[in-house]
Amino acid sequence: MTARKKFASWRSLITALLALALIASACGDDDDASNAGNPTETGSEAVLRIGAIPDQEPERLQRTYGLLSDYLNSELGVTVEYVPVTDYQGAVTAFSVGDLDVVWFGGLTGVQARLEVDGANAIAQRDIDETFTSVFIAAADAGIEPIADVAGLAALEGRSISFGSESSTSGRLMPQSFLADAGLSIDSSFAGEPGFSGSHDATIEVVSAGTYEVGALNSQVWDDRVAEGAVDSSRVIEIFRTPTYYDYHWVAQPDLDARFGEGFQERLVEALTSLDASDETQAEVLDLFGAGSFIVTNNGNYAAIEAVGRDAGLIRE
Repeated sequence: MTARKKFASWRSLITALLALALIASACGDDDDASNAGNPTETGSEAVLRIGAIPDQEPERLQRTYGLLSDYLNSELGVTVEYVPVTDYQGAVTAFSVGDLDVVWFGGLTGVQARLEVDGANAIAQRDIDETFTSVFIAAADAGIEPIADVAGLAALEGRSISFGSESSTSGRLMPQSFLADAGLSIDSSFAGEPGFSGSHDATIEVVSAGTYEVGALNSQVWDDRVAEGAVDSSRVIEIFRTPTYYDYHWVAQPDLDARFGEGFQERLVEALTSLDASDETQAEVLDLFGAGSFIVTNNGNYAAIEAVGRDAGLIRE
């Protein structure tokens, strides 16, 4: 073989090898793109992605759901990842499009999410969520006397008021419902437009600062902050605690058993309801949730919340 022919043969071989390398690289890129488009998978391992409505300060949420993720990881034998969201509606949207597998919702957002996903189920709640309440608070210098019953909320007419998130059950929906029972409309009975602080902690802050005369929020958060000494009673006081209703709960996607194995949802419920206050780490999880335990729940427990949400125009179909 001449030198010219040998060179041509080597050049053909190198060209073929380069072509094969390019094809392999393209296939690799396709695989990467596929994985990027499926955030619930890491290689071949399914990841349980949990979320929650951002009803408290981000640092507290990160601590709460970080500890819970570690616990569920050890109990269920799957990778569990907490994915924070920026607002209540973001939690509903992330669940409805399948970006979150299990979410800690309030009563209203839980109903909204389940109506978006056929077959989704309320699976567990805290022991305190069967008889949950909201509190109305007031600036101490606003001259508002404690209120004895729902009818007495009529005394708040003409005052400025702030709620929490617009989609909050305990910080907007149920307080608005009780105000309506007293003959008050959030659209016309108060001074100026009602405020929406975004979270229960923020509601305490805006009333304490005198930005609003009255605020409505989750009673459990209020009680916790009072116990922690985080509430200045010379600036803000409780004036009314509402009748009870069902509130917070975990909602699960309908395909958990298909993705993680037969009986997985049942195992998840068992893990949540088995959190034990006698174990130091598990006790911290329960304490951060403000719960003595988690208990089983079901969709039917939130029928009343759905009805109130529809009356308020916050659930539409």
